[in-house]
Amino acid sequence: MAKIIRDVLTEFGANRPGFAWQDPELDHLSSAYARDGRQYLVIETHEGIVGGGGIGEFECELEGCCELQKMYLLPAFRGRDWGRQLLQALLNEAQRMGYRQCYLETLSTMTKARRLYLETGFSALQAPLGNSGHNACDDWYLKTLQS
Repeated sequence: MAKIIRDVLTEFGANRPGFAWQDPELDHLSSAYARDGRQYLVIETHEGIVGGGGIGEFECELEGCCELQKMYLLPAFRGRDWGRQLLQALLNEAQRMGYRQCYLETLSTMTKARRLYLETGFSALQAPLGNSGHNACDDWYLKTLQS
């Protein structure tokens, strides 16, 4: 997954400081998501792993908030509804873990991803929540999860 994440971030010009591209946990996702309150799911085909995404705790002024993290798909596998299915599976996991809201950060140039977030009930925010460590993102979203 680390290679996929870095390749997609490079595709969008986000292979620089302030983005997940430099996160040390990219090379150790299985251990980074092994603790309670976290989950990472991958999409695997006969060609191997083609995408994935995670949910993790997020400290901010909202109680019970998680963050959608490191959700990326290889270009050849976009437009097949897999991103939507992955996102829904992650939101279901977030609810199961007791989270009440889900926050995410992205780039305004990732237009298809932004459309997906809006179509699945995320609302655009005017400013970031908390401190994700990805200070170069310029688009922020929040979704209230069903109880």
